[in-house]
Amino acid sequence: MLRRITQRMEFTRRLGFRLGALLSIAILPIGLISLVQNLHLSREAERSAEIALLGRTASAAAGERALLQSALGAADALGPAILESAGQPGMCSDLLRNFVQRSGTYRHAAFVPVDGRVECSSAGPDDPQLDLSNSDMVREFMQNPMTAVTAMAQGPVSREPVVVVLQPLYRDREFLGLTALSLTQELLRSTHAMDFGTEGARILTFNNSGRVLIADTSQGDDPAQLLPRDVPLVSLPGQGEATFRTRANSGEMRVFTVVPVVPGLVYALGSWSPSIAGVGLFQLSRFGAVMLPVALWVVSLAVAYFAVFRLVLRHITVLRGQMRRFAIGNRDSPPPVLADAPTEIADVSQTFHNMARILIRDEEAMEQAVAEKTVLLKEVHHRVKNNLQLIASIINMQSRLIDDRDAKRVLRSVQDRVAALATIYRNLYQAEQLDQVYADRLITDIIAQLTTASASAGRHLQVQTDIQPLTMLPDQAVPLTLLTTEAFTNAMKYAGNPADGGDPWVRVSLTSPTPGQGLLEVVNSTGPDEAAGGTGLGSQLIEAFSMQLEGDVTTDSQPGAYRLALTFRLGQAGSAGGNSPRQVVLTSAARAGSRH
Repeated sequence: MLRRITQRMEFTRRLGFRLGALLSIAILPIGLISLVQNLHLSREAERSAEIALLGRTASAAAGERALLQSALGAADALGPAILESAGQPGMCSDLLRNFVQRSGTYRHAAFVPVDGRVECSSAGPDDPQLDLSNSDMVREFMQNPMTAVTAMAQGPVSREPVVVVLQPLYRDREFLGLTALSLTQELLRSTHAMDFGTEGARILTFNNSGRVLIADTSQGDDPAQLLPRDVPLVSLPGQGEATFRTRANSGEMRVFTVVPVVPGLVYALGSWSPSIAGVGLFQLSRFGAVMLPVALWVVSLAVAYFAVFRLVLRHITVLRGQMRRFAIGNRDSPPPVLADAPTEIADVSQTFHNMARILIRDEEAMEQAVAEKTVLLKEVHHRVKNNLQLIASIINMQSRLIDDRDAKRVLRSVQDRVAALATIYRNLYQAEQLDQVYADRLITDIIAQLTTASASAGRHLQVQTDIQPLTMLPDQAVPLTLLTTEAFTNAMKYAGNPADGGDPWVRVSLTSPTPGQGLLEVVNSTGPDEAAGGTGLGSQLIEAFSMQLEGDVTTDSQPGAYRLALTFRLGQAGSAGGNSPRQVVLTSAARAGSRH
């Protein structure tokens, strides 16, 4: 995991990345100063726009403020007159009727006692008496009497939308009821004054309980569409004058302003489109405040990188390509010296050119010397093989002159061992690399020789092999070959006819169960009444050869078979998978340790 992360972060070591990092640090203070100043100016401009919106909202609700404050004062002033006419409903009604007619502003006036039965109101003498005892709104105000302003979709007398101003009336500390004055919503709405350039703006007033009083809406529109989606109106009075931006219930993103109309009782909510409020312009200015330093940084890096690429990087790339081609074997001629490079890089190129010229000359001399030594060594292996074959032939001739069977058997075993050694040296002088021996070829040749000799003796023997490609050192090949010869010879010697009546058989396998480990198995058939194995010279030689290989030999008898297994460690002189005599690691590789 750590190595993978290190490889992914390898680009941080490149010259271009480090140059960009240093330039970024160099221009960072200037960029931060520019960013802070631009953001400060943007915030100041945005704050000025918010104050302007608050002022425009307060100006639009100024007429409604005057009417409501006048209504509150009138309701408060009517209280003493109502107390004087208490018990005289006619006189009280005349008083309120005259007040409404003279003012021309109010739609209706009334005194609502605690029981809700209205006897004193500005209604006409012929109008039915109001009974508000079943009104939930009246019961709520009677339980918690306070000065309030609320709205009714239909007035009990005028039958039209009205805004009602309520003022509690006390005699000493005794609560008598509520003085109520109603104004038409149309009158209050007509006082909303919108300045030039406020197309699409809306003003909405609400009381401290979050109930909408007046809303600037078209005919049939729902006032709730002007309200902020996730901000309840009842939470706005505690914020005082405020400006915020959110989505309205209609789904449109709008800017909202809150100003008090009658502090503690009525508030105005302004709903502005972002284009009128200038929010888009301020967002653009904030975006520009961030993008200007970024643009300066990008331009600086681009100019610096272009200069470095022209002066340094392109020449280093060419020089690296020359070194890489030289390292992988392209050494027909020394690489040319870079002509238009800066002096420092031209000196490096000249040094590499001289070094490559010297290495080409020395390698040619070394390759010639190695070729001569290889020819001599192969000649030595060839002569040793010929001598061993000659010895094997002499032993074979001698065995023909002897009639004793035991002596013939002994000479035959010696001849097989000498032939095995001859096979090793034959493979050595035929191999392209003298430090490696292909064990699978050796074992296959030995088994073929011994099987041919067994067939010439007139014995029917089935031989099965499973030989996998393995390479090993010559010092290991000699004991392995001799051990295989002894084991296969013993297997052929003691192979008996199976219980099913078939021909005797021998199985030989050479595998590598795990990397760096070899496994040689020799299995032969045994008869029903035969005991496999022996304790003669062959067993002693097998034990000695296994010690040379630093391996473990195990034998076990199974029903109808006898098995010998050798486990040993493979010694490798180099990679066994390739035909190239060498593998080169480039010092100019893009990643440390990468192979080409």
